[in-house]
Amino acid sequence: MSSSDRRFVLTLGCPDRTGIVARISTFLADLGGSIVEAAYHADADSGWFFTRQAVAASSVSVSADELRSRFEVVAREIGPETEWALHDSGEPKRVVLLVSKEAHCLHDLLGRAAGGELPATISAVIGNHPELEATATAHGVRFHHVPFPKDPAERGPAFTELKELVDSYSPDAVVLARFMQVLPPELCEHWAGRAINIHHSFLPSFVGAKPYHQAFARGVKLIGATCHLVTSELDAGPIIEQDVIRVDHSDAVADMVRQGRDIEKLVLARGLRWHLEDRVLVHGRKTVVFS
Repeated sequence: MSSSDRRFVLTLGCPDRTGIVARISTFLADLGGSIVEAAYHADADSGWFFTRQAVAASSVSVSADELRSRFEVVAREIGPETEWALHDSGEPKRVVLLVSKEAHCLHDLLGRAAGGELPATISAVIGNHPELEATATAHGVRFHHVPFPKDPAERGPAFTELKELVDSYSPDAVVLARFMQVLPPELCEHWAGRAINIHHSFLPSFVGAKPYHQAFARGVKLIGATCHLVTSELDAGPIIEQDVIRVDHSDAVADMVRQGRDIEKLVLARGLRWHLEDRVLVHGRKTVVFS
C-alpha cells in the first residue's frame, strides 16, 4: 500500500444525541486530518448512532497509537456507552480459512487474495479433511489437517487443536468457508467478532444442514446465501451480506447447488472484504455495514 492510500479508520457507536458529529469533526480538524470518507447512521428503533470515518494518514502528524490515545478523551466526552475503534489500514491483516471438502469458496478467496482484491494475507487453510491441501499449497498457503471424529461427543480435542492452530496466526478474520462444523460456544465467544460464516441459504430461512434440499422440498423460487458473524446460536449471528438467485420448478437439487455456489462465493467475498475494511459495526443481533 502506498503512503497516499493509507487511512486511519475510526468506527464508533453510541446512544444518539446532538453534537456527536461536530465533536468528532472538530477533533479531526484540529489535528489537520483530511476526511476522505464519512458515513453515518442513526437507528430510530434502538436510539443508537453509528459512524465510520476514514482520514488520510498523511494528513495527520501523529501515529495511530497517539491518535487512539487522544481520541479516548473524546469518546469519554461523548458518553460512557461509546464503543469505538481506530484502525490503521497500513497494518497488515491476516485471515485463516476453515474448510471441509467443498472447494468453491476456497478457490474464490485464494484467487481474490492473489489478485490483490482482499486487503489481507491468507495465512493458513485448515481443513477437517485433507482433500483441499493441494489447492492451498498451489497458492503458496500453508495447509493444516485437523481430523474430526464422526461422533460429535468426541470432537473436543479436535476443536482444541483447531483453536491453537488458528490462534497461532493471530488472525483478524477466521472464515468458515464451507467448514461444515458447528463451533462450540466457547470458540464462538473466543473468536467473537472475527469468525465469519457463509451459509448456503437466505437466512433466517432454512437454517442448519442441507438448506438446498429444504428449499427444493418447499418449492421456493429464490435461493440465496448469507454471510454472517458466528455466534453460539446456529446460523443466527449478525448478518453482514446476502444475495439471491432465481430458480424454478424445473431445477433439481443439483441445479440449485450449482447455481447457489456462485452466490455463496460472491456474498462471502463481499462480507469478508467489508469486515477487513472495518465497514461492519455490530450492535446486538444486527449490523450496520457502511459498504
